[in-house]
Amino acid sequence: MHRLLAICFLSFLGLAGSYAQDPQFSQFYSNPLYLAPSFAGAAEASRICANFRDQWIHLPAPFVTYSFSYDHYFSNFNSGIGFLAYKDAAGSGQLGTLSVGAQYSYNFKLFQDVYARPGLHFSYREHGLAWDKLTFIDEVMYNGGSTVEIEPIPKVRDVDLALSALVYSKRVWAGVTVDHILTPNVSFYADKHEIPVKVAVFGGVELVRRGRLLKPLEETMTLAYLFKHQGPFNQLDVGVYWHKNPMVLGLWYRGIPPFNSQRGDAFIVLVGYKTKSFNVGYSYDVTISNLIGQAIGSHEISLSYKFAFPRRSKKGEVPCPEF
Repeated sequence: MHRLLAICFLSFLGLAGSYAQDPQFSQFYSNPLYLAPSFAGAAEASRICANFRDQWIHLPAPFVTYSFSYDHYFSNFNSGIGFLAYKDAAGSGQLGTLSVGAQYSYNFKLFQDVYARPGLHFSYREHGLAWDKLTFIDEVMYNGGSTVEIEPIPKVRDVDLALSALVYSKRVWAGVTVDHILTPNVSFYADKHEIPVKVAVFGGVELVRRGRLLKPLEETMTLAYLFKHQGPFNQLDVGVYWHKNPMVLGLWYRGIPPFNSQRGDAFIVLVGYKTKSFNVGYSYDVTISNLIGQAIGSHEISLSYKFAFPRRSKKGEVPCPEF
C-alpha cells in the first residue's frame, strides 16, 4: 500500500510539476556537449561520449538519464561540430524529455596563449508521459479497478537554443552557457508552462607536478567548479581531481548552505581510468541533504573514446578534466 501511494504521489508530481529542472550529471565534464556547445571539437579529434545516471536509487520509482554525443574538429576551419541526444525518465509514469540537437563552435586566438570558443546548440525536444504505467488513487482504493476515464496525454514538442562562450589557456579555463533561450513549452494542457532559462558558469585550473629540472611528471591535480542558476534554484559544485596515469580520483561537494540544507546537497566520489583514446568513470553521490535516509545516493557511469589522436596544435586541447 505504501509503495503504491508513493508511486501515485510521484506520478502526480510529474503531472503537476511542469517547472522541473533539467537533468544533471555529477561527471559534467565527461558530458562536455551537454555542459556547453563550446566543447564541440574541443578534443581536436573525433570523439564519442556516453553517460548513464540512476538518481536516488532507494526511491520506489526510478529517475534515470541517458546521454550520447559525438563531436569532430575541423582544423582547417578552426571549427567543431557536435551531435547531442539525451533522454530522462522520472517516476513510474516515466515523465521525461527526449532532446536531439546539433552544435557548432569556433576557435580563435584572443592574445598570446589565450583562446576563445563561442558555441551554439539548436535542438528538438519531446516531453512525454507513459500514461498506461501510472497508478491512480482509485485503483489503490478499489483493488485495481479504475473508476475514472481519462484520455491519454499527447507528447509536447518544441525547439530550443543554447549559446555558450569558453576562454582558455594551457592550464586555465572559464566559460558560461545560457540554455533554454527559446523557453520551450512543457505543458500537457492548454495552459503554457515554459522551461526557465538556465545559466551555467564553470571553470578551473590544472596544476602539474614537476620533477627535476622542472620537467612535468605524469601527475596532475585539477580544481574546478560549476555554478547553475535556473528559475528560483541555484546550485554550486566544487571539487578536485587527481590524475596519475592511468588512474583518476575525484571528490566533489554540491550545495550552497543553507539554501539546499544546512549541510548542502551531496558529496560525490569518483574513480576513473584514462588513456589517450579511452576513458571510463564511475561516481557515486552521497546524499547529505534533508532527503538523507529516503533518497540515498546516485550512480553514474561515463564512457568516451577518441577515434584519432589530436594533432600537435598551437592551440591545443582545452585543459579541463574529462570526468
